[in-house]
Amino acid sequence: MAIAVVVGNTIGSGIFVKPGRIAADAGSFPLIFSVWMAGTVLCILGGLCLAELSAMHPRSGGLYVYLREAYGPLPAFLFGWQEFLFARPASTGALAVVCVSSLYRILDWKTGPWEIVPVAIVLIGIIAWFNVLGVLWGARLQALTTVIKCGLVLGIALLPWILTIFGKPSIQFGLVAETIPAQQPTIPSQVAAVLLAVMWAFNGWEGVVPIAEEVKDPGRNLPVALLGGIGLLGVLYMSATLAYHLVIPISEMVLPENREHVAELLLTKLLGAWAGSLMSVGLILSTLGTINSNLLTSPRVTYAMGRDGLLPAFFGRLHPRYRTPMVAILFQGAMACVMVVGSALLIQFTGYFEKRTIFDLLTDCIVFAASLFYTAAIAALIVLRRKQPDHARPFRTPGYPWTPILYLIVYSWFIVSILQEQPVEGLMGILLITVGIPYFFRRTRPR
Repeated sequence: MAIAVVVGNTIGSGIFVKPGRIAADAGSFPLIFSVWMAGTVLCILGGLCLAELSAMHPRSGGLYVYLREAYGPLPAFLFGWQEFLFARPASTGALAVVCVSSLYRILDWKTGPWEIVPVAIVLIGIIAWFNVLGVLWGARLQALTTVIKCGLVLGIALLPWILTIFGKPSIQFGLVAETIPAQQPTIPSQVAAVLLAVMWAFNGWEGVVPIAEEVKDPGRNLPVALLGGIGLLGVLYMSATLAYHLVIPISEMVLPENREHVAELLLTKLLGAWAGSLMSVGLILSTLGTINSNLLTSPRVTYAMGRDGLLPAFFGRLHPRYRTPMVAILFQGAMACVMVVGSALLIQFTGYFEKRTIFDLLTDCIVFAASLFYTAAIAALIVLRRKQPDHARPFRTPGYPWTPILYLIVYSWFIVSILQEQPVEGLMGILLITVGIPYFFRRTRPR
């Protein structure tokens, strides 16, 4: 079940929506597949480190707990702050945009951002209220959509091979050798751009550690869940990526009308237009599940911070009838709507963002901000080995200290590369995080 949490919390839209953007940035399958493998290895290294931390401190909160134990309350607060203020809302907004654009694709409507934005806002509002009505409804929706999206990835990975075995040749091995001019000018910038998209697909791989307190025998089961879940995700993602490139020419993937709909294009080529529409329905359900996951889990962190006095007290109140953190849920939904509208405005009125999509703009900012805290959390392993040397460690990271050091080297390069290639997005993320510093000191000063 813990492995299912890792997989279900991670699979959302990345493997379905990002392949076209990845193809445009890199231009060749060998580079793309290599970065997918590297991303999987990177997450496994991180999983080995978080396995020790989660078994050592099996308390609800995950990265929040490890940052607090290693560095004190301010870094931990900033992690919760960015989750509350923009990381989860931006994720919710990006997924809502994908959901609506997939609906429009089924209906064969050609639309721009401002046709998508109002429907995305309505969708966010409906799912937010669904979660206000009770956690049981949200949990049931989550269970259903997790099964669907895992089945979709597996189907994409296996379908070309199954059709070929049963007499309908669907695989063209020559396509993996096709190259196109990459949008990124150098190999390092291509790797960084692809890794940015890959890390969005893996975003959430640590999703089991916030509920460590509720996992039976965490010293054994958390490491198994992290490594088993990440390994399974890596196999699914790389298999699906291979399937895309064995069926669809890379020059076709990067066309503007296909760039965020490669999964639908694959099904259309293999089985016909009806299958592409069915894939769009599946993508709608997958993104609905992840939106629901965001609005089911993240507001409860906001609720806890309000209850503890780190955020205004009204965030720490429950609905008198439904016993859910209504204010926290509705605030997260409202912030997601703000993110969607703000991104659309940036794309329309600034030259820097005019060639971006709402989805890409939001997800790139999320991955950058998350990378800062992932890096700090992995470094916490080294800090706590020195700070708490006698603390019980049911699981010890294999290859220590080289496992966290290798992770930190690669992620530090990744963060610097993002700042070089996309400085505005990076600086926006840093600014939104640092805004929390004066707020923290104002809330925690003696009264």
